[in-house]
Amino acid sequence: MVVRKLAVMLLDCRWVANSLDFNKDYVASVFETTIRVVGGLLSAYDLSGDKIFLEKAKDIADRLLPAWNSPSGIPYNRINLAHGSAHNFGWTGGNSILADSGTEQLEFIALSQRTKDPKYQEKVEKVVKELQKTFPADGLLPIYINPRSGTAAYSTITFGAMGDSFYEYLLKVWIQGNKTEAVKHYREMWETSMKGLQSLVRKTTPSSFTYICEKNGNFLSDKMDELACFAPGMLALGSKGYGSGEAEKILSLAEELAWTCYNFYQLTPTKLAGENYYFHPGQDMNVGTSWNILRPETVESLFYLWRITGNKTYQEWGWNIFQAFEKNSRLETGYVGLKDVNSGIKDNMMQSFFLAETLKYLYLLFSPTSVISLDEWVFNTEAHPLRIVTRGDLHQENFQVDRQQKLPVHFRGRKEGRLGYN
Repeated sequence: MVVRKLAVMLLDCRWVANSLDFNKDYVASVFETTIRVVGGLLSAYDLSGDKIFLEKAKDIADRLLPAWNSPSGIPYNRINLAHGSAHNFGWTGGNSILADSGTEQLEFIALSQRTKDPKYQEKVEKVVKELQKTFPADGLLPIYINPRSGTAAYSTITFGAMGDSFYEYLLKVWIQGNKTEAVKHYREMWETSMKGLQSLVRKTTPSSFTYICEKNGNFLSDKMDELACFAPGMLALGSKGYGSGEAEKILSLAEELAWTCYNFYQLTPTKLAGENYYFHPGQDMNVGTSWNILRPETVESLFYLWRITGNKTYQEWGWNIFQAFEKNSRLETGYVGLKDVNSGIKDNMMQSFFLAETLKYLYLLFSPTSVISLDEWVFNTEAHPLRIVTRGDLHQENFQVDRQQKLPVHFRGRKEGRLGYN
């Protein structure tokens, strides 16, 4: 009963059943629709057991599937939901975007597990197999992938915009599959990429803030997006799969990066982070693009670090960030971003990921660790929890909703926006 009450709080079942219609002549982002809509519906199903959510998830996923019908199987990133015609953004030169093409695995694998229909899993796993063919020794892929050849196009390497969640999902598919042999190659690819990440790590002077560079060819750029602040949480979550010595090293790097990300907030007059930062010898760092659109990545990492280390410092940092949102972004009708974190001038938009991710991670940061236990659930990149199911023969996997899962009923009182300011 508790689970059903929570699910009703998240989504009105009757509205979903009677009014939610995906048959629209509308060009949608395959990535955003997957992580927000497919992921959200699957999460509601996992939490409630109400099959209307699974049926709707299958409906919208079926409308997205033609996007994978490229010569290589690398998906096109835009699709018309009514007609199934797919294409890429013009500004990518016809290329697919790494994060947009490699961040559907959790949702589509989960959908295959729950429907016993392998077609969803097959589509998204073919992407990973294609990328494996030319996977570089440092595990770092440029942000553009040619959908015809399946190979990388010359472009930026980054753990920020357009690269970020590809690396996140390599780790999380391994966790989703309960770390079995069937998903071992995801973990191996992720560990290779983390060696590459470490090659991009630098420290500022004089304060020794640790940051992750971007890379263009052989040139490193001393720039880091706030979006890349998901990395401390990812590293902390993945540290448990290493041997003791390497695990301590990875967790230490996570903690160092989290301190930098927290200071993205603390070093501005509003105590809210800008969109990206630049680093200069002897001057530590300064805000580059100065808007704030209520992004979740830093508090996401604080949540993971608190869960994994038990260090209440991360709760304190999260509380300070929440207080800054309350002071600068809260209105009578909701929350808004800032056009400039230095002046505090507000914009007029509350991004949906503020509710789905930022506030959810803040809430969980102060909740018992048994609430959405990391031993039983994995969060997709939009913070929708999906139940962990051991991978094996798809038709032998036994998925059941635990209606006794103890979840809170009362609550106390990221990404078209991911690419830029709206």
